[in-house]
Amino acid sequence: MPINSSDTPTAFCLNCKFPVQVNSDVLFDTRFGIAAPYWSARCKNCGLEQTIPLPTSEELKILYETYYNFGGEEGETASRYVQFRKLFQNSWLWDFWLTIDGDISFHALRGKGRLLDVGCNEGRGLVHYQGSGYAVEGLELNSKAAEVARKRGFVVYSDLIEQFEPAEKYNVVVLSNVLEHSLNPAKMLAHVARILNPGGQVWISCPNSQSWLRSVFGRFWINWHVPFHISHFSPQTLAGVLHQSGFELIESRQETPALWVAHSILAKFFSKPGYATAQLHSTMLVAGLMLLIRGLGFPLLWLGNHLGKGDCLLCIAAKR
Repeated sequence: MPINSSDTPTAFCLNCKFPVQVNSDVLFDTRFGIAAPYWSARCKNCGLEQTIPLPTSEELKILYETYYNFGGEEGETASRYVQFRKLFQNSWLWDFWLTIDGDISFHALRGKGRLLDVGCNEGRGLVHYQGSGYAVEGLELNSKAAEVARKRGFVVYSDLIEQFEPAEKYNVVVLSNVLEHSLNPAKMLAHVARILNPGGQVWISCPNSQSWLRSVFGRFWINWHVPFHISHFSPQTLAGVLHQSGFELIESRQETPALWVAHSILAKFFSKPGYATAQLHSTMLVAGLMLLIRGLGFPLLWLGNHLGKGDCLLCIAAKR
């Protein structure tokens, strides 16, 4: 996709409002085939990377409703991929897979107290958090997904976090692959702090902008995920936004899920600008690649994680 440097947009950091340095390499949607060019840009002041041009909140709402969110796939209407994922995550194999592949959604963390899962979708995570000892509730804007979670017996709210006023504050708020979607991550975290008890924790997982997979796959790296991934955090910029929002980082690690590697490989070989990549939802292809990657690629994935180049950042931070 050729592009002239004069075509790249100008922008300011969504975090500190300083000018950003735009990367001239054009990005495109490798998942759904949204036909629009995007770029990454790094803030000259705080170092945070972001997608530009930034969509408005209204544009994002339309994009999510059109392409992204859970659409009520249940029973015979669900794709084989969705059905397989549901069976897998509700079996003992899921716990085993978390042990060997990395728990990027904190499903295995045990404890007690009130837990809010922000962006809980149809409640898959709520099942695991409840099983780990927590009194769980969810926050989900997609009405279809929220209704499925409610039918499972969970309390799920449909407010924006900025407007959410819980009757009781929480001990834990989970942002599992959520913060990178926010148009104002510092503001989102400040509202998380507002609904937490003193000393309460936020659990965050998000892609690592310093991942070695980004270097290998370039614009086909699955975690560009434009235009839905707004911020691209490094360990340093994530820690900075947490501190800015009233949190103290108490634990940080990295993982590289085999699924993310498999999706980057499939995007590299099959994605084309303006076309959805159907191979990302092929059960046999994705599962086969995941097993191959985790089996043969274990030393490389382990080394990347320990060198600070893992694909997923995970951190636990406490409200100051």
